[in-house]
Amino acid sequence: MAPHIDLTQAASVLRGGGLVAYPTESVFGLGCDPHNEAAVARLVALKQRDAGQGLLLIGDAFERIAPYIDLARTPEPLLERIRAGWPGPQTWLLPASAACPAWIHGRHDTVGLRVTAVPCAAALCAAFGDALVSTSANPHGEPPARSAEGVRALFGDRVDLVLDGPTGDLAQPTPIRDALSGRTVRA
Repeated sequence: MAPHIDLTQAASVLRGGGLVAYPTESVFGLGCDPHNEAAVARLVALKQRDAGQGLLLIGDAFERIAPYIDLARTPEPLLERIRAGWPGPQTWLLPASAACPAWIHGRHDTVGLRVTAVPCAAALCAAFGDALVSTSANPHGEPPARSAEGVRALFGDRVDLVLDGPTGDLAQPTPIRDALSGRTVRA
C-alpha cells in the first residue's frame, strides 16, 4: 500500500459521499463524511441498522471532534480528564452540539466520540480534514470484519474503498461510557 496515495484517494472518496473501510482499535470500521446525510443513510442501510441509534465519530485530534460537543453542557474538569486519555481506545458519549447533525446523534442528545491512536484511522481523519463516522464493518448483529479481506467478503463493491493495515491491540470494540453519568454503555 502506498499510504499517501491511498489516503489522498480515500479523502477524495469521502468528500464525494463514498464509504471507506479502515482499521480501528480492534476491528475494521466503516466511515463516511458525517455532514453528508446521503452517505450516512447509505452506511446505515448497508449495516441494516436503526438510524435512530446514532453513530460515533472519530478524529485524529481533539480539535477535530470538539465542534460536535456542546461545551456549555460539559464541565471543564470532566473534559480535561477525558482529553488526558486521548488519543486512545475509549469512546465517550458527550452532549451533542448544534453543529452535530441529527442523523449522527439519532434519537439521543449525546454523540459518541473518540480520538483514535490507530495510525491509519488517524491519518485518514487528517487527510479528510474532519471527524469521520466510525462504525464496525459488519451487518448489524453479525461479527465485525477484522481484515480488509473480511470487509470485501462481507460487502464486496458496496464499500467504495478499503484501506488495508493493522488494527489496534484490542480484542473487542472500544468501551463506550456516558461522560456525564459515568455509566458504561459498552464494556
